[in-house]
Amino acid sequence: MHTFLFLLCIILALVCGTYGIAVRAIGSGTAFFAVWFVLAVFFICVAIGFHFNLWKMFPDILKKGIVIILAGCLASFLIIEGLIISQMHVAGPDNLDYLIVLGAQVYKNGPSPVLKFRLDKAYEYLSANPETRCIVTGGQGSNEPFTEASCMADYLVKRGIDSGRIILEDKSTTTAQNLTNSMKLISADTINHALDSNTTNTVGILTNDFHMFRAMQIARAQKIPNAYGISCGSTKVYLPNNMFREYFAEIKFLLKQLTKHFQ
Repeated sequence: MHTFLFLLCIILALVCGTYGIAVRAIGSGTAFFAVWFVLAVFFICVAIGFHFNLWKMFPDILKKGIVIILAGCLASFLIIEGLIISQMHVAGPDNLDYLIVLGAQVYKNGPSPVLKFRLDKAYEYLSANPETRCIVTGGQGSNEPFTEASCMADYLVKRGIDSGRIILEDKSTTTAQNLTNSMKLISADTINHALDSNTTNTVGILTNDFHMFRAMQIARAQKIPNAYGISCGSTKVYLPNNMFREYFAEIKFLLKQLTKHFQ
């Protein structure tokens, strides 16, 4: 049994290390790829433990503590990932008043693969719903040549979307800021276009499948009325990385909400 577990941990270490290298190669703009190397080291350490039967050296109370912690982590991971999966294919209604496209990494030559999925879905929706106005969101990160919003607007205009339908929100650096700033722009746009300010606008929030659950959680936390999720795809080979990253992002979001509750 120990030999089997030893080999399993070695295989998992190799898989994690190799996958980390692959994720690093795409230059996603974050350092999350390092988590896969940490996991590889973890599995190597566990493999060494099985090989030398170090588990026997631990006192019973420590063994129980480790098992409880690992079980809790696994349970929370499965619950959160299940919730993420439940929102991966949502599609909002037609003829929304506004479509908010959440920003993501941009490169010198255009949008990243993740952002391109969002923009292609936005183009599809805006083409099918000509009365819907679009807000493209995202400021300029330290590793980006220009604002995400400007890159997104250029992409949509080049594909044939009228620039008059596009509003740029180019100050935000987080999903929460994307939504907060966008709602302010929607309020101003409603007044500028002499729309009925007494009617609550319907708003679509467009993002990738793995990001949809948390984006809508943030929208609910901000009490955005009549908000609908519109999910688009993502690169399948990098989906495990994105799903794993969302787990930690969700934990961070929940802790922040809990802190606010007790303030």
